[in-house]
Amino acid sequence: MKDVTDQASMDETIYEINGLRLGLPGALATDAIAEKLREGSYEGDEARAVDRCVRPGFRVLELGAGLGYVGTLAAKKTEPENVLSVEANPDLLPVIEANHARNGVGEVSLMHGAVVGHAAEGATAKFHLAAGFTGSRLGAKGGRQVEVPLIGFHELLRAHRPHVVLMDVEGAEAQFFDRPWKCPLRFCVMEIHPKQYDAAVIKKIVDRMSSMDMTYDPVTSRGKILGFRKVWSEGS
Repeated sequence: MKDVTDQASMDETIYEINGLRLGLPGALATDAIAEKLREGSYEGDEARAVDRCVRPGFRVLELGAGLGYVGTLAAKKTEPENVLSVEANPDLLPVIEANHARNGVGEVSLMHGAVVGHAAEGATAKFHLAAGFTGSRLGAKGGRQVEVPLIGFHELLRAHRPHVVLMDVEGAEAQFFDRPWKCPLRFCVMEIHPKQYDAAVIKKIVDRMSSMDMTYDPVTSRGKILGFRKVWSEGS
């Protein structure tokens, strides 16, 4: 689970974590990411959330796919065809596809784009690529900038109708809670970004979830990871 197992090529290292094999190209690696992969702690909270939330037959929407680790875990719990992963960083798309394939979940749907509250057809925006790949986001200045498609959040919900939403979108989540979500939601787990918005936005997130009969989930919540689960009425 913890150590590098082999070298896939001159510039890609394969790590074993939680029973999966993940490739990480050297151009995208940082010391911090590599260390977490070696010790088995990479996206540990998100992995535990998948184990808690994803059940056979559930449809999963993952926003911010990273290396494809969380999406792969979700596909193993349900079916690959039930998972839609969205990633804005174009450098990560071949990495995600390769990691899905090497773990037998190549049928996961992978979409390229940055998710926003509303997106006009064909809209694009500048996306900042941070060192490594974590922390890349819309709106940041300087560094390497690429033009990426914009994807409307509520349009994604209507199209995929997820039971589980998992997201780490570096602050873009602030735009997603303007109205009720039209989907059969059972669990939602997100990383919040308090440095990018004030407490009123966090209150808005919590209030919107509450209005949708979702309550705080202490099992999946930890630090900046905020989890919600559906409250079932008696007899439902």
